[in-house]
Amino acid sequence: MKVVELGDAHGLVNMLKAVKDDRARKEALRALVALSHTDITVGSLHLAGASSVISYTPDSSEDAEVMGYKFSLLKRFQDLKFDTTS
Repeated sequence: MKVVELGDAHGLVNMLKAVKDDRARKEALRALVALSHTDITVGSLHLAGASSVISYTPDSSEDAEVMGYKFSLLKRFQDLKFDTTS
């Protein structure tokens, strides 16, 4: 929750958008999953543009966890009725 209060959710979303390698992408997604356990945090992530960034994040051909993280996050947005198509 402290990450969201400090505005660092935007930083994580921007990091995910900018990373080029699978390992860094996986770590950014893992951090976002860790933050997504409360509805308030998911709302903040949505406002930071996370749903569209996650949707367009490339899949990893070498690491199935990346797909799992993406699916988990997008499901949370859908469960809370946030648009994941934009």
